[in-house]
Amino acid sequence: MAASKKKVDTSPIFPGQPFIEEIGVWLHPYQREIVGGLMFLFAVITLLSLLGLTKGSLSDWWASLFRQLFGWGAIPAAALVGILGAGLGLNRFWPLSSRETGGPVTSITEGKESSLPLDVVIGLELLFVVALTAVHLLVAVDTEQALRLARDGAGGGFVGWGISQLLVDLIGLTATSLLLFVLGLAALGLTFRLGLADAAHWAERLNEWSRRRLDDLQPGEEEPGEEAEESAATPAKKQRKKQSSSSEAKPLAPPSMTAAAAVAALPASKRALPPLDLLSPPAKDPAQAANARYHAQIIEETLYGFGIPTEVVEINQGPTVTQFGLKLGTLERKLPDGNTVQQRVRVNKIVALANDLALALSAAPIRIEAPVPGRPLVGIEVPNTEKTLVSLRAVIDDSSFKKGKGALRVALGKDVSGQGVSASLVAMPHLLIAGATGSGKSVCINALISTLLFTHAPEQLRFLMIDPKMVELTNFNGIPHLIAPVVTDFEHVVGSLAWVTREMDRRYKLFAAAGARSIGSYNRKIGARGERLPFLVVVIDELADLMMMAPDEVERYICRIAQMARATGIHLVIATQRPSVDVVTGLIKANFPTRIAFAVTSQIDSRVILDTPGAERLLGRGDMLYMATDSPKLARLQGCFLSDAEIQNLVNFWKASQSMGAGSGAVTDEVPDDELPWAGIMAEADKDDLLEEAVKLVVDSGRASTSMLQRRLGIGYPRASRLMDQLEEEGVIGPADGSKPRQVFWQEDRDEAEYDKFEDDVRG
Repeated sequence: MAASKKKVDTSPIFPGQPFIEEIGVWLHPYQREIVGGLMFLFAVITLLSLLGLTKGSLSDWWASLFRQLFGWGAIPAAALVGILGAGLGLNRFWPLSSRETGGPVTSITEGKESSLPLDVVIGLELLFVVALTAVHLLVAVDTEQALRLARDGAGGGFVGWGISQLLVDLIGLTATSLLLFVLGLAALGLTFRLGLADAAHWAERLNEWSRRRLDDLQPGEEEPGEEAEESAATPAKKQRKKQSSSSEAKPLAPPSMTAAAAVAALPASKRALPPLDLLSPPAKDPAQAANARYHAQIIEETLYGFGIPTEVVEINQGPTVTQFGLKLGTLERKLPDGNTVQQRVRVNKIVALANDLALALSAAPIRIEAPVPGRPLVGIEVPNTEKTLVSLRAVIDDSSFKKGKGALRVALGKDVSGQGVSASLVAMPHLLIAGATGSGKSVCINALISTLLFTHAPEQLRFLMIDPKMVELTNFNGIPHLIAPVVTDFEHVVGSLAWVTREMDRRYKLFAAAGARSIGSYNRKIGARGERLPFLVVVIDELADLMMMAPDEVERYICRIAQMARATGIHLVIATQRPSVDVVTGLIKANFPTRIAFAVTSQIDSRVILDTPGAERLLGRGDMLYMATDSPKLARLQGCFLSDAEIQNLVNFWKASQSMGAGSGAVTDEVPDDELPWAGIMAEADKDDLLEEAVKLVVDSGRASTSMLQRRLGIGYPRASRLMDQLEEEGVIGPADGSKPRQVFWQEDRDEAEYDKFEDDVRG
């Protein structure tokens, strides 16, 4: 009998089912599992690359491309692919067909619903695309910025940029917004399987719930039966209810004032803070994974050659150095009785081999951290062949900066693992920066100032900058945060520091009158009834020049401010390129627990700054050791770089905000000396202490001469001559006229009120 030909059944396997649920039958179960597993593996690798948990040339390239495609939605996109792959691999999207069960579709298999139908998946995908497009429309100001955001992997990526630009070009911005809103509602309906009737039902329930809540909040008569229930209650129950009501009505004690709360208590400002677009985008980190693994192998082999078994168990790649975490092995030690024991390798053996490791790695200098703080490892820091530029924008954009606690947060740089590091200037509370010429001190100061300018308005923060070098801080002239133009004249340095001490004393008097102990509690208590006080940051770029000109006065004022000004919101940031004991004195070091050391020329300088060696082995150009108040170990960081163009963009922004009438308080680049805040202090400092006594002597005797002042006051000729000049300036005596005696204008019967006014002026 001839074999009959098989008829091909072209009818759909699931009659009456949508076509979207018939896609699954195109693949056999094992094929779906393989495809789903590959999709899930692809999603996992993509997520690890996006989160920076795996490093490699291919994975880094793919993560960059994926981020450019989807922007801020890169991680949700990878997660969605993983969910699809997992569901496909587990056969969770389609009901079983007759081809899979080996028989006809029964009532059981036909009625079986999938756990995640494809209409829900399509709804999620549509909602995701609409979100990318809407986000890109919201964050992009113009066409050029929209394309730049997509290239930087921000916004909605190239997907959001392409769809948004296409729709705007076709139908315009208003119609595009309306279309995206409708598509978003449709996507939500697909995702949650909601129709118009469902939406009306939930709206009615929400309206009913809100109306019930309003009725509960409105005071009114007691409910029926409540009075009877109250009268039937036992005395014990009444007492418990009374105690409960009294405990609820009792106000809680105010929480302790933290540094973060101090920022909230600062004066409110109507000014808009500068955007981060004023800064250059972060540079891409070069791929150095293969080079790091090669160095790890060299370290293990070199130490093994010296009889020290170790294992590199951790590699942290930073912008300047790569830290290798070594786990020490054990050595067999033979006892006198012939037995052997396992003995751990001593840490100082590895420290002694620092030069040998540097020779083997062809990298110098290397730094050994034994042990790594909080870890049972020895850290070996090896310089990278290619250094990565740490931009200020990368650190400010980091989550650690945004979530950090404390007021006046400043960006410091990145650590050896590439993580952004920031700190609170309030917690420091003063900062000492030292290092050799060209090591990065001035760039660090500019980064600190710029960070504060990005996060604080002039009503919340004021600056007093002292720059004897006249080239570093003068770029900030004209911003409204300045108390006065940048001080570059030595004659004004002592007067400006004296003004800070008087401002500190004035604030303490205000605190005493208000019953407050700090600037935060004062601003919180004073509220809108009085003037809220801003923070004041005093920046000195070169301490050595000031100590050379007036060491006694400068040291006295700096130490007094550092000892007492913390509670008043006044903080010091001081830098010097000559960290010697005559500049960074013991009294100054005692009041600056937080310090930053850049590269220095000798171990002695490192000990002066940090009380320990290590800074002499730094690489320069921003490589620093950071001594924090809350950590016993030094942290190695690569400081933030800030170009002159970025500083100028920031300064121009604040100047423009001032010219647009956002407020008052800015100072110009040139201010007359008599209009400076410390002008009166300088005038008082110029007056001799014996001036008042000299006035009385001249008025009583009716004559004035230098020799008489010498005899009667017991002073030398230079001081007596200076007193004569001051008497002439005050109008007490007339000018010199050859050998004739000077005329005395003031007499004994001079108006007492005018004389008292003069005495008050002399006393200040």
